[in-house]
Amino acid sequence: MDNFLYPVQYFFCNTWGMSQADMFGFVIASNSVKVAVGSIMGETGIAGLKIDFNYGLRLQIPSGNWHVIISDYDSGTVFFDQDISEATLISAEKYYIHWQIEIFLDGEPVFGHLFDPVGQKIRIICLSEQIGDTISFLPYIPMARDWYQADVYYYILDRRMKDIGRRLFPDIRMKEEMEEGTYATFYLTPALGGRWGWSPMDGRVIPMTQTGQMILGFPCPAPKISWGQGVRQIKEPYVCIGVQGSSVSKGWLFPGGWDEVTAYLKDMGYRVICIDRDKIFRDGHYVLEMPAGAEDFTGNRSILERADMLHYADFFIGLASGLSWLADIVGCPVVMIGGFSLFWCEFFTPYRVYNRLACNGCYNDLRVDWKANKCVRQSKDSDGYLQCTKKISPRMVIQAIDRLIADKRSGRLKQYLPR
Repeated sequence: MDNFLYPVQYFFCNTWGMSQADMFGFVIASNSVKVAVGSIMGETGIAGLKIDFNYGLRLQIPSGNWHVIISDYDSGTVFFDQDISEATLISAEKYYIHWQIEIFLDGEPVFGHLFDPVGQKIRIICLSEQIGDTISFLPYIPMARDWYQADVYYYILDRRMKDIGRRLFPDIRMKEEMEEGTYATFYLTPALGGRWGWSPMDGRVIPMTQTGQMILGFPCPAPKISWGQGVRQIKEPYVCIGVQGSSVSKGWLFPGGWDEVTAYLKDMGYRVICIDRDKIFRDGHYVLEMPAGAEDFTGNRSILERADMLHYADFFIGLASGLSWLADIVGCPVVMIGGFSLFWCEFFTPYRVYNRLACNGCYNDLRVDWKANKCVRQSKDSDGYLQCTKKISPRMVIQAIDRLIADKRSGRLKQYLPR
């Protein structure tokens, strides 16, 4: 955190179910944010009294007989109503709240403000360093600009995604440093756990495409964005595949499944291009490996090269992981295989393949600690271990492929996936 003139005092808008340990955890999380939040910028016309919304609501209160009331204008709920002096007052909540601020000096009202980002300079930070998370946030950058008619600039923490942002938004500034006169900053993050003030709800209980909506306070999700044309490298019809994720729990573990699907695609006349970073990914005793019949386009290729390759592919077959998100944002239809998350968790595709008759969706189950191990509901020594991915058959994947191809031929695909 940046240094302030006076000691920091946090206030919470939503403390139900929060323990002292939760509040302490919030302070730790707040001080570990990886971008500079800057000093309080907004002048009030009163000496020493400053306000902005660049890390939640922030008020600098000088010495004096001050009284501050902070509420939500829409509901009238009061969050703070106290005498205060020589303090930096910061809200725990960093997401959109329709703040109403009333400030009194010696019992007389001297300043009031109603939060309104319309026409202001707005900063958006994509805090996640995961490809899928970041891509889910990107459509909200132009939406915030257009919705608020604001001067929007942004920054992406994931270094791999910076070139994607520049390709998508050549007319929107990307910069790490906070600009003078910035009225408010919004931090787009998965908000897993939901108790650190990043979002009004745990990110696991809503589709990832709506997390940005909750944080920015919009009444609807962001519309799809269009990918600029790149260079087509392969002339023949081809399909891209990605067999790896960040964990084996995201993989497809049906024995020989990828080989069977690859052979099916080749029999249909497609070239099958594997665009994973590595040919082999090991996670404990499990190995996720490029199928022998696929063409090797793995390696240290730029994300823009992979994006352009996906853009021209007939479709992509992958997991609930970053490459599927990349395929979706460049307009490539996706067959997504996996049961680690529920079918609605990621972006919408009518070709999501999961076995609803097997144990599935532990990631979205708030009753279990999905980080505890790779399969939180089943014993490691049981036949049910990782059944969400082991019980997805090649037949299920091939049926999704056949439906996708039929939809492309009939024109229904454009109805399902409008751009």
